[in-house]
Amino acid sequence: MGRLVVFGAGGRAGRRVVAEAAGRGHEVTAVVRDPGRHGDLAGERVRVVAGDVTDAASVAAAAAGHDAAVQAAARLDMPSEEFYAAAARALVEGLSAAGVTRLVAIGVGTLLEVSPGVRLVDTPGFPADARAFSLGHAVELTVFEESGLDWVVLAPPPVFLDEKAERTGRHRIGDRRVPDAAEGDPVFSFADLAVAVVDEAGGGKHHRVQVAVSF
Repeated sequence: MGRLVVFGAGGRAGRRVVAEAAGRGHEVTAVVRDPGRHGDLAGERVRVVAGDVTDAASVAAAAAGHDAAVQAAARLDMPSEEFYAAAARALVEGLSAAGVTRLVAIGVGTLLEVSPGVRLVDTPGFPADARAFSLGHAVELTVFEESGLDWVVLAPPPVFLDEKAERTGRHRIGDRRVPDAAEGDPVFSFADLAVAVVDEAGGGKHHRVQVAVSF
């Protein structure tokens, strides 16, 4: 089993990544801004620490001694481009300083393509507020592409994920395209997104690429 550091461990996706990794026997460091608010994350294999994903020194301190890192952090109290740019740069610098080369980041499906070379976010009539948030993730992706990290960005379908669905353990990794979905198909869940994230963090097959993840 390995050691995994999860940034943004208190969020909807991060919590499930922590639980999934610990459930598989990994040692997990759950990084949050305020540990006092997330004491319930702690467990036999989970240590909760304070950290700032936008600060390279904080990233390095939290990541030291780990085998892989997960970026699940988000901030809604500041511009998306500002946050994701700062976080990506801090992750690149901090993880490199800590000697951690593998990074799995949770992306957004709006950056996937609906046709060759055309991202969903660039289609006519795409909502302005959703576009602003998506472009923050686009900046993050550019920073990763320019780095020497062994990264992968997993982009779930461009819908609100199911927060309550139980883990099925099923998922498939696609390519750069929005996954096909038929009417009546179940909504992809945070629990199964976490399965995919831990799979990739523990020695996945995808490197230096953004890919779709879905049922």
